[in-house]
Amino acid sequence: MSSIIIYGSHYGTTKQYAEELSRRTNIEAISFENVKEINDYDKIIYLGGLYAGGVLGMAKTLKKLNNITNKTIILATVGLADPTDEVNKNNIRNNIKRQLNKEIFEKAKIFHLRGGIDYTKLNLAHKTMMKLLYNTVKNLPEEKKTAEDKAMIDTYNKKVNFTDFSNLDRIINEI
Repeated sequence: MSSIIIYGSHYGTTKQYAEELSRRTNIEAISFENVKEINDYDKIIYLGGLYAGGVLGMAKTLKKLNNITNKTIILATVGLADPTDEVNKNNIRNNIKRQLNKEIFEKAKIFHLRGGIDYTKLNLAHKTMMKLLYNTVKNLPEEKKTAEDKAMIDTYNKKVNFTDFSNLDRIINEI
């Protein structure tokens, strides 16, 4: 069975997870931007960074699949907010559901990993977006703030890293 790890990473945390997963499983890891033919693989493991509710490169990559009948699809998101929070997890799943066709979404095993952020490395567009988002959520009443909102407020303009490679064990067990 041929396998591949594909990742979508803008600032590097997702790439770190993909490379570590590759090291532990001996499965090649490649950026979604460099994937030529996804249909050649029986097992597709996609790791994608969460940006503005979307999973970087996931929809573009997985829409290339022709027939998923005999394929194993594993998806892992990497984001700033705590993925053990049920509300956050449901929001992520709903965003994934909107990005994928129903057949792929229902077949996929989905995992969530926690990443990090370094505001000094953000490009101008992302810095501007984060500032606008921060200004919006910091003024929300406390009872209306989600776990994701609180994480963003707590980490705004800082460098934080919640990367924990031990969380790859669940994905490795699935592989």
